[in-house]
Order: sequence, then structure tokens, then C-alpha cells
Amino acid sequence: MSEKLCRLVTLGCKVNQYETQLVLEALEKNGFREARDGETADLCVVNTCTVTSNADSRSRQVIRQLAKQNPGTRTLVMGCYATRDSDAVARLPSVFEVVTDKRELPDILGRHGIVDIPTGISRFEGRRRAYVKVQDGCILRCTYCIIPQVRPGLRSRSPEDIEAEVRRLIANGYREIIITGVHVGHYGVDTTRGRLGVPPFRLPHLLKKLDKIPGNWRMRLSSIETAEIDEEFIKVAADCEHLCPQFHPALQSGSNTVLQRMRRRYSVESFLGKLDRMRETIDRPAFATDVIVGFPGETDAEFEETLETCRRAEFMKIHIFPFSPRTGTPAATYPDQVHGTICQERITRLEQLEREMAERYYRLLVGRNLEVMVEGLSTREGWVCGTDRSYVPVELPGTRDDIGRMCRGHGVRATRQFLEADREGSKNVIA
Repeated sequence: MSEKLCRLVTLGCKVNQYETQLVLEALEKNGFREARDGETADLCVVNTCTVTSNADSRSRQVIRQLAKQNPGTRTLVMGCYATRDSDAVARLPSVFEVVTDKRELPDILGRHGIVDIPTGISRFEGRRRAYVKVQDGCILRCTYCIIPQVRPGLRSRSPEDIEAEVRRLIANGYREIIITGVHVGHYGVDTTRGRLGVPPFRLPHLLKKLDKIPGNWRMRLSSIETAEIDEEFIKVAADCEHLCPQFHPALQSGSNTVLQRMRRRYSVESFLGKLDRMRETIDRPAFATDVIVGFPGETDAEFEETLETCRRAEFMKIHIFPFSPRTGTPAATYPDQVHGTICQERITRLEQLEREMAERYYRLLVGRNLEVMVEGLSTREGWVCGTDRSYVPVELPGTRDDIGRMCRGHGVRATRQFLEADREGSKNVIA
């Protein structure tokens, strides 16, 4: 029997990347291998994204390219764009199956002879860190977001399956595990809410459980809403040995009036208060965030409020997104859409502020001992680059042999791009 070849492409978030890896391992268990350059795949899998109109366009482009580059292939399309506009996806070349609900994926694969589906992943192809998806779905109704429509409801994985997966990944050499999901802070809400006699098992309980796994590894949380940052979460975050002190609460806007139009669940004051409380309990936590620029009706004054809120929050990293209207969301019909030129000017100003705040945070680590996961070679001869526990980019002396290892360093100089470190002592590789 001839060998079966597959090719997989992922667009979008960490959750999509995890789900593609799960499909890849399922295909491999059923006799497939990934096609190499120049080989024609029998089966292509595209995991799509619909968070912006550009994501929709990119998804269609990838499907067409795969059909052209792999004559006679069959393409299975999954992901959020496939769910939102399945008819349009089905009309694209070589598409033979559109997965509109990922819960049906095992049945769909089974119809095509792929019956041995793993409960979790054992590696993360092409990456030094591994993502572990702990939940799916969102029940919020932010006015700009299409995700609750394409990933409705809440579905949490069992703590036992998650722990087994994390242990497996650590045993296979991964030193950093990223806990991810569509709405991570709602982990466990669907499985323990309102069930008599069932004690709650939510995100803090999961983090404590995983923290008991021994070894030289670290755990990072992909994101969390400030509504879920309560005293229990803060205490657990401070006490967990393996949890990195870097957190990603999504701000979206630093203006209370814009937050109200977005239908977010917090005020600027409560958001900043949660960050202050974490700084009181955790040593030098690093905060990243998301900000949407040019939300409908955003005035110059409201944008100035966002700049000021970001300054007060002292973010180390800001993921900046221009507003993208999504058909089917309330914000797509709001009046006073912000002109693209104004939007770009605001993005430029926010990027400038982000660089200033990043360098300010990097300076906090000068003179401090660092634990750096080396991820690649620097452009400088004899240097390598990676990230420390705070997710700060670090460059330090090293060789190709250090890639994939945890190395000890000592911060010596901060720039706007990275923190420079030297190697500390003779035992500078963490086993």
C-alpha cells in the first residue's frame, strides 16, 4: 500500500495551533506522514481564522494555493471561518469536507477511515514551547467579537487528561507549557457550576494541580480576563513554583466610554486595581495586553485616555489591532467608523509608547538572575536568543547546542528590543 501524505496549515490563535497538532497526530496514527517540499499531499487540512476580514481572506487564499500546489488533493477545512461561512468555504477548489463544529471532528475523520484519535498531544511540531488547550468556547457578548458565534458554549477538558498531556510533553523534552483556551478564565465553569455535591474545580485549582508535576519546566498562562483575577487566583499565581510571572489581561480600550460601547465587563479603574493588587503580591510581574484602535466613534480624547491607561498599567507588551468590522456583530453597524489614516496614526503612537514601556520593564531585570529558554541563534556571532520567565526577549552568549535548553543568565543591559545578559557561573545550563 502506498504511503499517504498530508499537509496542514494553521491560521490564527494558539487554540487553532493546538487543534491542528492534535489532527496531525491523529493522521500519523492512521498511516499518514507530512508531505515534504516538492511532494504532493493526498490530504490537506486547513484550520481557519475569522477574527478579522484579513483572516477570512487569508484562509481562502491558503485553500486555493494548496489546491494549486497539490493537484488532485482533498482538502478538509476546519476552524472559525469554516464555521461562520461554510457555504463559501465549500465552494473553494478541492474542498471535500467543511467542519462547522469541531466536536464533530472525530466522527468526520472516522467516516474517512481515520478512527484512532488521541485524547491529547505528545509534541508540538516545529516549536520549542508547547500549547495545551484546557477549554473551548466563550459565552460573552462583546460587541466587536464574532468568536462566541463560531465557538459557542463552554467546554472544559478533564483535569486528568490535561495533567497526563502536560506530563507527556515534559517527558518529551518540552520545558515550557502554555495553558490556553478560548476563555481560559472560565475553565471549569461548565463542569462544576450549580452541581450539588461537586466542589468547584476552576482555573486556580488546575494551576495548583499542574504545579505539582516535578521537574525543571515552566508553565505560562496565555490570557486571562481581569474579571477572573480574584484573590484566590492572585494567591495561587504567587505560590505556584512553575507558573511564570507574566500575565495577559486584555484591556481592549483604556477609555470607559469605549469599554461601555464594547460591552466589556470592567472599568479602567477596576482593571488597573487588579494589576496593582497583583504587583503587591507577585515580584515584578510582567503584563501584556490587547488593544483595539479605531473602535467606532473613538474620539481623539478617548484615544488619549487609552494612552494614559496604558502608561498607568505599565504594560511590557501591547498587541495592537485596528478595528475590523465583523458581519453579525453589533459594532459592525455602529456609526462613526474611524478613518484608516487616523487609525494608523493612533497605532503608530501606541507602538511608540509600547517600546518605551518595554525598555522600562527590561531595565527592572538588569542586575537580576534570569532563567532563559533558548530558542534560536542571535544575529550576533557567538550569541543566542530566547525568553526569560517574564517573557522578556533575551540575548546572551551561547552556541547552537543551547537551543531548546533552559540557561541561567544575568541581566546587564536593556535596549528597546531585548535584554542583554551574560552567562552566570559554570553551571549555566539547567538540566
